[in-house]
Amino acid sequence: MNFPSKLIEEAVSEVAKLPGIGKKSALRIVLHLLKRPEKDIQSLATALVAVRTKTQYCQQCHNISDDELCGVCLSTKRDRSIICVVQDSRDVLAIENTGQFNGLYHVLGGIISPLEGISPSDLNIESLLNRLQGNTEVKEIILALSPTMEGDTTSFYLQKKMKPFGVKTSTIARGIPIGGDLEYADEITLGRSIVSRINYD
Repeated sequence: MNFPSKLIEEAVSEVAKLPGIGKKSALRIVLHLLKRPEKDIQSLATALVAVRTKTQYCQQCHNISDDELCGVCLSTKRDRSIICVVQDSRDVLAIENTGQFNGLYHVLGGIISPLEGISPSDLNIESLLNRLQGNTEVKEIILALSPTMEGDTTSFYLQKKMKPFGVKTSTIARGIPIGGDLEYADEITLGRSIVSRINYD
């Protein structure tokens, strides 16, 4: 691809590093930005730098947050007897968009995957167990992990680790296709999966 400017080429190269964006899409984005007022570009740049430098993770559930504790953990309207365990923050957003869940979350930060070198110690599992230690308020843990081999392995591992706490463990109903990711599921299917969750045996 030939570029009329080295600056445009460098910008396209950087934008193309974003997931799901190829060189042609990156070029369209850069050319669009080139037509925008300078203040709009400055606002975009400021927002992107801020999201990288100021965003933190909730100290309790590990979801993306502006503060030490996220809005879900701080809310007095959430059902504190249920914790939904998910792979990452995208899954929290997907479930929240269904409007079918009013409990708390715990973000693992990944799933067990020996092929990718991800072991249980690389995930936020210890902090989940710490949340259960001596906590009589929690009655159920929902394992809302993608129904893949790695997701099932992680669910099985967690179920064994949580068994001593005597907390009911369930998994989302398999309305989600096997091998699919939660973030790509439609909201109706995902909502029904949460409502129709089943015990994890």
